Amino acid sequence: MRIRKKVAALAVSLTALTTLSGCTSLFGGLFSANSAHECMTRVMYFESNRSSPDGMLAVGTVVMNRVNSPQFPNDVCGVVGQRNQFASGVLTRQMTEPRSVQLASAMAQRALRGERHHGVQDAMYFHTAGLTFPYRNMHYVLVAGGNAFYARR
Repeated sequence: MRIRKKVAALAVSLTALTTLSGCTSLFGGLFSANSAHECMTRVMYFESNRSSPDGMLAVGTVVMNRVNSPQFPNDVCGVVGQRNQFASGVLTRQMTEPRSVQLASAMAQRALRGERHHGVQDAMYFHTAGLTFPYRNMHYVLVAGGNAFYARR
């Protein structure tokens, strides 16, 4: 009983510290979730080859298309964190290029405020440009940031 109370008190204290510090991911999501902005920044950073605002916005548009679809989780971090959908470790790997992090953060903010890449339309999928697959149910709509974006028919 004493141990449970101490653990509960520690959890409350750590949660309070992360809230007061303004850091929602200090403990890697153990006590609180990543913010939508952080998740969007990370997916843009790792999936757009850190190349261009155009490519990053296209990735962000796919994420938001998924958020708005009943087929996927209804929040950014839920979509980005889905297994086998985005780059391995997208929510945990270290982002090492400061300029690219800055650009991804700015583009994430734009996407979260409602800006969309007009060429992506309603596409909810993408893969590395140049790869080909034998599927007949893909309708390609755009190549941007090193990725080919498509909708399933």
